[in-house]
Amino acid sequence: MSGTVRIALVTIFPSLVEGVLRHSLLARAERDGLVRYEVVDVRQFADDPRRSVDDAPYGGGAGMVLQPEPIARALRSGPLPHPWIGLSPAGRPLTQAAVRRLASLDGLTLVCGRYEGFDARLEDAVFDDLISVGDVVVQGGELAALLVVEAVVRLVPGVLGNATSLAEESFGEEGLLEYPQYTRPRRFEGIEVPEVLVSGDHAEVARWRRAAALARTIARRPDLIRVRGGLTDEEVSLLRRYGYAEQVTRWFEVQRDEDEADGSRGC
Repeated sequence: MSGTVRIALVTIFPSLVEGVLRHSLLARAERDGLVRYEVVDVRQFADDPRRSVDDAPYGGGAGMVLQPEPIARALRSGPLPHPWIGLSPAGRPLTQAAVRRLASLDGLTLVCGRYEGFDARLEDAVFDDLISVGDVVVQGGELAALLVVEAVVRLVPGVLGNATSLAEESFGEEGLLEYPQYTRPRRFEGIEVPEVLVSGDHAEVARWRRAAALARTIARRPDLIRVRGGLTDEEVSLLRRYGYAEQVTRWFEVQRDEDEADGSRGC
């Protein structure tokens, strides 16, 4: 990647995304010349006086479908930067690894779906990829596209002031959830900030944070531990050292149950 990252959004509601792009980190990244946004109104590429961009589905059924021609014309108008990515519940799940790949590119274009979705021929012959931001259905792809934009922009070099935070946050290099964070007051709802965090021992704080990240991931996203290949002996020792023996037991119970389930399926 070199120079300014070019990010285009193709939508039938340009004002819905333009307002968000003018605020906070996203606006600052453009002001600093690190990214450049282009918002393209699909209706400008319709070929009838009413600027229609949708029509009834072949075969009948509820709702309307986005026509392929206005979207294809909008994409080819610049042309807009590849990859051309449609936002759709039928797409590949968005992950932090996928975001890192997108952030390494010189540009990308996000196409926002609406109504019953895209004409399938866009997916087959025009788009480079389809992405889903989760197993949910919303009214349109604009909010999903903005989620992708923020996830990508914050990884563009120079956008965040403290690059260390990227390595330590959830889904970082170690594939774990981030450790719990605390601030003032020291006591809230009867719960004290862990003593180690006010000890001044930075090495001990780092070890505790790693143990806490492992424990939180086991409790909330054991699938991430599984993807990493389980727990190492060193990680088991670290968890036990900082009072997370219960999470170690839970992890091995989860593994045992899965092994038994796999054995049952193989019979």
